[in-house]
Amino acid sequence: MHYLMGRWWRKVKRHKLSLRHRGKIPAARRKNRKVMTKDRFEAVLWDMDGVIADTGHYHLMGWHEVFGRRGLKYSDDDFRRNFGKRNDAIIRSVVGEGIALEEVEAIAVEKEIVFRRKAAGNLRLFPGVMELINSLKEYGVKIALASSAPIENIQLVTRTMGLDGSFEVIVWGREVTEGKPSPQGFLLAARRLSVEPRNCVVIEDSVAGVTAAKRAGMKCLAVTNTNPRERLVEADSVVDTLEKVKVADLAGLFNFPPEREKPSS
Repeated sequence: MHYLMGRWWRKVKRHKLSLRHRGKIPAARRKNRKVMTKDRFEAVLWDMDGVIADTGHYHLMGWHEVFGRRGLKYSDDDFRRNFGKRNDAIIRSVVGEGIALEEVEAIAVEKEIVFRRKAAGNLRLFPGVMELINSLKEYGVKIALASSAPIENIQLVTRTMGLDGSFEVIVWGREVTEGKPSPQGFLLAARRLSVEPRNCVVIEDSVAGVTAAKRAGMKCLAVTNTNPRERLVEADSVVDTLEKVKVADLAGLFNFPPEREKPSS
């Protein structure tokens, strides 16, 4: 009996191997095997303020002006702690949760007008940004911009910095119901790119942004343009500048090298 059972089991195993070689594994089995494959590097989601453009000083000036008119103080520490968050969250953290929505909107509009007036003609890209964007395109990596900023600020930066058309997808602050550290903005960007969140790398500079990236289930590269390293420890990797960051470094977060996109024939 044991001998017959052994022959039967060996026959079943040979049949399975035959099916596998002929591509006849049932669909459910093939689907399960696909789930077991490694995550792959497909997309980079860029934050804007403090990552692409050096805008922090002009945002701080805007907050100082609008809060000062109302007899409120806003320190440099307050600014660093709130950097990357949406305006409504920042305003409520200073004025109080009881502030009327109309007043929140009025302060936000006023602040952004001040910001754009002071930033116009004075903005600069952080070192390494354009080179990395061009390299990502060369490798066929999808690129999105996901920012808490109003669309007018994004247009100011992309148009004056020569970045028009650089991003396949742009997500701005009011397109989601929650700002960072909520992952909504990054998840929306990934969905519009048709990429799974686990296959995305977020480039961030703020504590709230790093938290949002990790809550989205994404890899995160943090750059110390706004915060010191010790405040960005939740990120998968932290750098002081993007100047030396290569596509291979981002792919390395997934533990394998990138493949250069083949030119179309």
